[in-house]
Amino acid sequence: MAKRSAVPGLTHLRVTFSDEFYIGPGRADLLEGIAQTGSISAAGKRMGMSYKRAWGLVQALNDGWGQPLVGTSRGGAEQGGASLTADGDFVLGRYRAMQKATREAIGPDVTAIAKRLVTSDKK
Repeated sequence: MAKRSAVPGLTHLRVTFSDEFYIGPGRADLLEGIAQTGSISAAGKRMGMSYKRAWGLVQALNDGWGQPLVGTSRGGAEQGGASLTADGDFVLGRYRAMQKATREAIGPDVTAIAKRLVTSDKK
């Protein structure tokens, strides 16, 4: 039997715009982490991923969008860093708005299904 989440609701919204560009919860969380930490490495670490994986996702986002969503500066005395560009802020904000709108739109249906869900603890 499938494991049931403690709180039913939207867990995954992936929006595909082209073969080259999509945004989903992982990519959005990475963008948000970069905005909060100023670091691709720190954002990836928060999510339990390697720097190589985080950097690969940033490259895919930047390449797919056609210009940087994440801007970077080289290391040195300043230790380098990363931040969202205006487009990065825009994409992250609109994606979070889509998540919220989707949760609100499907909330009553999710609740109705969850109430009728047969689980082993109801038997």
